Amino acid sequence: MKIRLIWLVLLLLFSQGLSAQRYGKNYPSFEHKKWHFGTALGGNTTSYRYVLKTNFSKFDSVYQVSINSGPGFAIHLPLISWNIHSTFHLRTIPSLTFHETEFAYSYWRNGERKTLSTRTEPTLLNFPILLKANTKRINNFAAYAITGISYSYDLASQDDVEQTLSEPIVKLKKHDFAYHVGGGFDFYLPYFKFGIEIKLTNGLKNLLIQDDTFFASPLESLKSQTWWFSITFEG
Repeated sequence: MKIRLIWLVLLLLFSQGLSAQRYGKNYPSFEHKKWHFGTALGGNTTSYRYVLKTNFSKFDSVYQVSINSGPGFAIHLPLISWNIHSTFHLRTIPSLTFHETEFAYSYWRNGERKTLSTRTEPTLLNFPILLKANTKRINNFAAYAITGISYSYDLASQDDVEQTLSEPIVKLKKHDFAYHVGGGFDFYLPYFKFGIEIKLTNGLKNLLIQDDTFFASPLESLKSQTWWFSITFEG
């Protein structure tokens, strides 16, 4: 359902951008500015790329591990863009993101199948540096690709929380580094530029704190993976 909605929005904006061509060029001075400022709105969904230990089924008779991502949202700080060239831009848009992920473990105990789950709820402060490459503007429309790297700090990390036997948790490290790939479309309106973007962020660091608990023992590594859907406004 989410994918269909995203594609519907993309097609709608694309058709509007094409229909706007007959009305002339909006905001013609935009490309001549060296610096642009703006903001963004959007949501995300975060999961983890995980590797299980080769003998993970020996840990408390665990035979399956599932990681289920939930919806998240982001509070974006001001977008800053430097026009290196009319088609290349260096930009940053720090953000504060919230998301929830469920870790579900299926295991055997006393001949019965059981399931035990826990949740992580990171609050991440993200600092990206991104390179945006766009096509030449066709009147009031352009397409673009984006890539870059980022550093994230988890304000809600439980890395120093004492584990309990009754309610064990998955401990994650506070610091993470990631790379970004994505793309989108820009639509030039009379007084600002409106963009729509889809982006994938893959973490580079193993975030798992291995403390030999029920949830951590079967895992070799955990790396973050986030899908972003954003709309941007630049002036």
